[in-house]
Amino acid sequence: MSILKSLKLATAAPALPSDTEYGFRAKLLGWLAEQKAMAEAEITGKPFTATRRVTRTNDAGEKVRVEAPRHVRKRWFTDTTGKMFMQVRYGAKPIELAKGMNAVEVQNLAALPAVIGAISDAVNAGELDTQLQAAISDRKANFKPRAKKAAA
Repeated sequence: MSILKSLKLATAAPALPSDTEYGFRAKLLGWLAEQKAMAEAEITGKPFTATRRVTRTNDAGEKVRVEAPRHVRKRWFTDTTGKMFMQVRYGAKPIELAKGMNAVEVQNLAALPAVIGAISDAVNAGELDTQLQAAISDRKANFKPRAKKAAA
């Protein structure tokens, strides 16, 4: 008897968080955590540095993985009247949190981490799922499918 025949075989593919039905929640929650850390660093007056893993060639000519700084944009701003607002964005477009409303008014910088925490709770509760699905489909509509390569 074959060893493989003694095993229970199946067809399976790993579920990546970004490919799951609600994988956009994990991505958005990571982004919100980064914004919260940036706001807390600004409140305390400490510098905020976000990093990413990149491959670089060292002095010996070997390719190694190292941490490199990356630029992160603040998603809060002050308008001309002096009011502070926080926006949740998908790509370059702000997400409507309610009909016609795309930002949360914040009293001051000290209140910003609490506002970001409340937005995170709303994402976890699924309150923004329909808006996020619409933003994802709008963004996907801008991309053309790749042409298939001719069989050689």
